[in-house]
Amino acid sequence: MRATMADPRKQLELLAPAKNLDFGREAINHGADAVYIGGPSFGARANAGNSMADIERLAAYAHRYGARVLVALNTILKDEELEDARRLAHQAYEAGADALIVQDMGLLEMDLPPIALHASTQTDNRSLEKVRFLEQVGFSQIVLARELSLAQIRAIASGTRATLEFFVHGAICVSYSGQCYISHAHTGRSANRGECSQACRLPYSLADADGSLVAQNQHLLSVKDNNQSANLRALAEAGISSFKIEGRLKDLSYVKNITAHYRAELDRILEETPDYRPSSDGRCTFAFTPKPEKTFNRGATDYFVNERQGDIGAFDSPKFVGEPVGQVARLGQGWFEVKGGVALHNGDGLAYYTPQGELAGVRVNRVEGKRVFPAEAAADLKAGTALFRNRDQEFERALEKKSAERRIPIALRFEETPDGFALRLADRHGTSARAELPHPKEPAKDPQRARAAIEENLGKLGNTLYSAEAVELDLSAPWFLPASALNALRREAVERLDAARLAAYRRPTRQPAVEPPPAYPENALSYLGNVYNDKARAFYARHGVSLIESAFEANQEKGLVSLMITKHCLRFSFNLCPKQVKGIQPEPMTLLNGGEKLTLRFDCKRCEMHVVGKLKKHRPLTLTPQCKES
Repeated sequence: MRATMADPRKQLELLAPAKNLDFGREAINHGADAVYIGGPSFGARANAGNSMADIERLAAYAHRYGARVLVALNTILKDEELEDARRLAHQAYEAGADALIVQDMGLLEMDLPPIALHASTQTDNRSLEKVRFLEQVGFSQIVLARELSLAQIRAIASGTRATLEFFVHGAICVSYSGQCYISHAHTGRSANRGECSQACRLPYSLADADGSLVAQNQHLLSVKDNNQSANLRALAEAGISSFKIEGRLKDLSYVKNITAHYRAELDRILEETPDYRPSSDGRCTFAFTPKPEKTFNRGATDYFVNERQGDIGAFDSPKFVGEPVGQVARLGQGWFEVKGGVALHNGDGLAYYTPQGELAGVRVNRVEGKRVFPAEAAADLKAGTALFRNRDQEFERALEKKSAERRIPIALRFEETPDGFALRLADRHGTSARAELPHPKEPAKDPQRARAAIEENLGKLGNTLYSAEAVELDLSAPWFLPASALNALRREAVERLDAARLAAYRRPTRQPAVEPPPAYPENALSYLGNVYNDKARAFYARHGVSLIESAFEANQEKGLVSLMITKHCLRFSFNLCPKQVKGIQPEPMTLLNGGEKLTLRFDCKRCEMHVVGKLKKHRPLTLTPQCKES
């Protein structure tokens, strides 16, 4: 964010994940306007923690482009953790972070630095009333629930001035975020504290009220991955300003590929729609063609953005199956031939389903025409088996190298001074810098060549952040200047512009809470409110909540409760919804996994499914320092 005159156009921000410092830098290189990263702890990804020193380095790198760094501080906290979390918030601010992503409202009862606050998707932001409340208590940016439709987003946007953020790509938590307790119930690993065991990716069988099996050994709670590529313009028009990519645990090729893909898509919208503007600086060029299907995904769905649709489940496998490449034509000793139009390469990874329905895979050792020699024996592979490629070796190699360049266009003006020359550089915001070169004015022997040499030398910005959008020479005559002098002048001007741009950068400030304290939309909170400490309890009491139960993680819920609340409905998936078949009643169904039984109850009025179970006895977790709960 730069200190310039107000621009009435709406900003569009591409927000990418940063597992660590290097990933964050590459996300910015590939077009992210902002990145989100976990700190040393409390960041909802126990295996993606980072030092404050690295966050400081990332912020310094991002701010050169006017990009932001958001620090995830979005787990629910124990009383004894609050002070550490408060201290971490101050450290993040001192490191240069632009905002904190928060779930636990107890933090708002503490002495926080004047840093912007973003409401995590874990705060379950599905209604205008909830979003308006969060805005009123000091949140300037709010991550909406993935389950919302365009109509619902539009209704929320019409009633708030907060920046609205929405996930546009990546894995989907099948439960409403912040409303999933199955991991803690079964293993003691709390999703709200960054330790989800991903029970939603396990295989289950589905039984109806009579005990008859509707489906057997399928991944019934596993849904496809989010892909809103086709809906970006509609989302922007509905009120979304920040387009978020999931994936703080994904590998670097995913971050590069997916960030570049959405950068290109948003740039197209920015070019075609004058009412929008980018939220950071720089134009990206890529040494590869972004292809989202090439990196890890479970298939693609736009979920509920365009209302409820069928085929959102990834029931066959929660793994990356890959792109279809053909089928097995015939097999021999240590080889098989592939019938299909896709060229395979040495090092590719191939996947296929066994006759038992399990996903298996082989690595390609070498390819000779249509004949593939796998690195290991391919079990259960038969003629006619469909093949998929889930690792494209050539594509991955392209991403292992330098794969993007980001340049900030600037205008250069070279002019005379009484004792020499000066160079002025200016960016699109009007931030500028000027350097002077005392030098005698010597007439050029070849005026045309001298002028071209000046333009060429001044425009050599290859080792800087910048690209020359325009070079203007304001000279009374075509003077001769040695290349060394011009290069020195250009370097000094660039250094001064770097400094001027950093000085012009302004971090967003904390939005003040309104007074008197607004009323929370509900006057009672069950365990679904995730109140895990006394500060959070005090926060909700101060905002009019009279009955406040403890979070599920407090282990006080002894009976059957909703362990997961989801818009994904298995009755709908198997054409058993009363809206699909007249006369069917929404009776309970059962999910079975080994000896585990989970009851499914259906709230047809809200069009939701509840996965019902109870808290098991489990041993307390002992976490290593690098995997501290977050």
